[in-house]
Amino acid sequence: MPNLSENFKFKLEALQNRARAGIFYTPHGPLLTPAFAPVGTQATVKAVTPDQLEELGASLILSNTYHLYLRPGDEVVAQMGGLHRFMNWPRPMLTDSGGYQVFSLANTRKVDEDGVTFKSHIDGAAHRFTPEKSVKIQENLGADIIMAFDECAPPYDRQYNERAVIRTHAWAERSIAAKTRSDQALFGIVQGGIFPDLRRKSVEFLVQLDFPGYAIGGLSVGETKPEMHSMLEVVDPLLPKNKPRYLMGVGAPEDLVNGVLRGVDIFDCVLPTRLARHNAALTRTDRLNLVNASYAHDPNPIDIHCACYTCQNFSRAYLRHLINAKEMLAATLLSIHNLHTLLQLMREIRQAIFEKRFDQYAHEFLSNRS
Repeated sequence: MPNLSENFKFKLEALQNRARAGIFYTPHGPLLTPAFAPVGTQATVKAVTPDQLEELGASLILSNTYHLYLRPGDEVVAQMGGLHRFMNWPRPMLTDSGGYQVFSLANTRKVDEDGVTFKSHIDGAAHRFTPEKSVKIQENLGADIIMAFDECAPPYDRQYNERAVIRTHAWAERSIAAKTRSDQALFGIVQGGIFPDLRRKSVEFLVQLDFPGYAIGGLSVGETKPEMHSMLEVVDPLLPKNKPRYLMGVGAPEDLVNGVLRGVDIFDCVLPTRLARHNAALTRTDRLNLVNASYAHDPNPIDIHCACYTCQNFSRAYLRHLINAKEMLAATLLSIHNLHTLLQLMREIRQAIFEKRFDQYAHEFLSNRS
């Protein structure tokens, strides 16, 4: 693997039990952890501009290798100067390997030891991903953090997970061998479903490969919340303390708090913007469905304690009007609020860890969730 020492390092600044606060230094600036990354699937976080994301305090965003490979094509992005320039995002960026999207196409893909053949969800055309292909695409895209190609297995299928872990490990080695850029940090991905022994086996193998960071995959894909928490508790003491940990695809407020309690540094999820497009607002305690008639004459903001642009300027009644009138502004204002809610939560968590009061903060927060 190319020498990363000049471009990437992780500094653990504070610790309270398993909860960690740190800084991950990247070529596009420092990432303060714990951190939540909004998802920009197709080189855009839906309904918000890069300027708005910066105003919200987002320090990392994620884009999807599978989607950008299909459209507009990773070579087009490379020709346009890479994702940062293409979408005008100046801060750290992460791309997934394409593995989760490919493997979610269960009826249109075929997995073998070398890689996976799949059909595009856009036009049905056949494509093939291998670890080498995934790394090459991600090098063209140019994100700061990239992922080793892996196989995400159904959480309860023991035999499938046994095979998927073996493939994931082989593909991790091939991903390392394929990588050529020193300005990108390649993370390995821990798999193993809900089976503690497989999770341990996966961590122990990947740690030997000395990745600059580690992702925890195959969770929030159908297992229960207690099962997810249990798997995080299995891997936490085995992962290197001096490397960042990234829990893939998790973003509900209670999941962020529970993840940090179990040693996670980085999260991503489509949840805040997806909920916004379905007329729902996140609050500290629950979710509001703003289509409900009860909000038609409500002069209050979504959350009277929220400092976001939406809550400082608009009422629930106005937001409901925009939704009913099918105005695009509804998705923008709700996305701004939902993203602010999660990003502010992460800032508060980080501060609480520094002040050695995160356990109390987490208990109070989770007790108030409905």
